[in-house]
Amino acid sequence: MPDALTVDRLHFAFTVTFHYIFPQVTMGLALLILILKTAALRTGNEHYNRSARFWAKIFGINFAVGVVTGIPMEFQFGTNWSAFSQIAGGVIGQTLAMEGVFSFFLESSFLGLFLFGEKRLGRIGHWFAALMIFIGSWLSGYFIVATDAWMQHPVAYYIGANSMFGLRSFWGLIFNPWTLWQYPHTMLGAVQTGCFVIAAIGAFYILSDRHADYGRTFVRLGVIVGVIASILQLYPTGDSQGVMIARYQPVTLAAMEGLFHSRRGAPLAILGQPDVPDQRLDNPLIIPRALSFLTYRAWSAEVKGLDQFPPDTWPDQIELVYFSYHIMVGLGTIFIAIFVVAAFLLWRGKLFAQRLMLWILMLALPFPFIANTAGWFTAEVGRQPWLVYGLLRTSSGYSPLVSAGNAWFTLIGFMGMYLVLGVLYLFLIYREIERGPEAEAFSSASPSAASS
Repeated sequence: MPDALTVDRLHFAFTVTFHYIFPQVTMGLALLILILKTAALRTGNEHYNRSARFWAKIFGINFAVGVVTGIPMEFQFGTNWSAFSQIAGGVIGQTLAMEGVFSFFLESSFLGLFLFGEKRLGRIGHWFAALMIFIGSWLSGYFIVATDAWMQHPVAYYIGANSMFGLRSFWGLIFNPWTLWQYPHTMLGAVQTGCFVIAAIGAFYILSDRHADYGRTFVRLGVIVGVIASILQLYPTGDSQGVMIARYQPVTLAAMEGLFHSRRGAPLAILGQPDVPDQRLDNPLIIPRALSFLTYRAWSAEVKGLDQFPPDTWPDQIELVYFSYHIMVGLGTIFIAIFVVAAFLLWRGKLFAQRLMLWILMLALPFPFIANTAGWFTAEVGRQPWLVYGLLRTSSGYSPLVSAGNAWFTLIGFMGMYLVLGVLYLFLIYREIERGPEAEAFSSASPSAASS
């Protein structure tokens, strides 16, 4: 049977993976709703207002479920990871508190105003509410990423009494170099999720010949923003994040690439299966020297393999790190191809008549969720065996008084509750999609509609 530490890790992995389904949608949709409201403000076309209201309802459902699934994670720091909370709370407590006090209340307050206060706010006030939702959701993402970035690359701290970490510089924590690349990389992943969600629903409406005008608007917006986000996800953010890993976590890079032995002119593995006991990559499909060039901008540069590091500093799940990383990169490459082809067809005026491309956009809906999850698995499992890289091991951060049985009990309970919550979420989303954006035409008229 797994020990308490293993179950605690599994417990947090389950809750955070399920939770992140929803924030990536809200952070992505926040930008797209703001774009729709800006178009409505500039053109006076009620079509864009109805589109924004429709997606605000989808946003609200995701926001509500995200809150419900996010709160338990805060408690898990105290129940399952009490040693970590005590040792590192003086640092990470700053950003986690700011996420709750500032960005969460900013986002939630203006979401309420956006959903229920349009008549009183007026056209400009309603647009301003959309802007504040966008700022709040993206600021929330920044504080969470800054917390994780400190665990990946600890800066601006000191070690005080009883080996507990204290914060030496608040601005050093906020502007951690790791954060400055991890944050845009993370947010671009969320934007792609939002783009695939809006494009997939738009494609569904066009294919089913319902709400087709809105479907074309959704597909157009999702494709245009998506092609920009997918390219920026690769370069410069993905490339620069890889350089950071090579500089500060070279053992993680070796695990991600399945590089067991140091090499000059190291190849980039496209496919292969890591054989950890024999320290080799089976059936590799490689690009010669590419890893050296991508990492150090020199074709003959030496890339350190796992053999250069003590085994007790290796990630304890090298296979999971390797496959998660390759799934993330592979799907990211496919996303670029989908968006580029769709954007080309849109430019030629042929996209809405290309049923095959519309089917691809619709059926691609689950894959950005998989890609974002794989990316977080790469980062968090790749950081092991450390909770705070190079300073605090995971085995020293869990709650020693919580038994494996207690952890299993709560994990199984969470699985049951989240199953019910997931079914309810799907039902609510299905109901809004079935009603469609044109249902807004039969609701109370907005000030702009009433004056027309």
